[in-house]
Amino acid sequence: MSTQSAHGLEPETSDLQPGIPETPGRPRRHTLPASEFRCLTPEDATSVFEIEREAFISVLGICPLYLDEVKHFLTLCPELSLGWFQEGRLVAFIIGSLWDQERLTQESLTLHRPQGRTAHLHVLAVHHACRRQGKGSVLMWRYLHHLGGQPDVRRAVLMCEDRLVPFYQKFGFSLVGPCAFTLGSFTFTELQCSTRGHASLRRNSGC
Repeated sequence: MSTQSAHGLEPETSDLQPGIPETPGRPRRHTLPASEFRCLTPEDATSVFEIEREAFISVLGICPLYLDEVKHFLTLCPELSLGWFQEGRLVAFIIGSLWDQERLTQESLTLHRPQGRTAHLHVLAVHHACRRQGKGSVLMWRYLHHLGGQPDVRRAVLMCEDRLVPFYQKFGFSLVGPCAFTLGSFTFTELQCSTRGHASLRRNSGC
């Protein structure tokens, strides 16, 4: 599937400079939008991995996705990703893929099942300079709203550390149970939520 902008999501600001009207007689100045949400492409993979590596390896010693896996998913299913760019620079992102079973398995970490109806959220990460600003919450609301506009996606699932469960419960995720597999010495909890109705949830979220 070709890469396209996230459904229903537009840049937050115009890329016209203040005070310069767009008229047929005046060429438009091309400047980067101050803030933009869009699906990621394979060309974004290096920026994605730099943020992810700093966020996860420094804490856990492992990454949810390594560079080749990032490129893999952004090639196969870019429409299941969402990046937040400020002044053209990636500051936060989510990468997902489709899954076709009730529970996550070891295979779900690396596979995209195009016939699946479940969006598996592999990773949410925020640039270290932009943390503790609520960006992760804003991005998650927008991502779930984006998934809600894809009629074939019925639910979202993810795995996280126990300490992060309350964060995801704010967005409607509920407990499924302990993950059926571990990563090294780490254990995780599996959560799920319906993607239906998230357009109205976002309108009331203040995002």
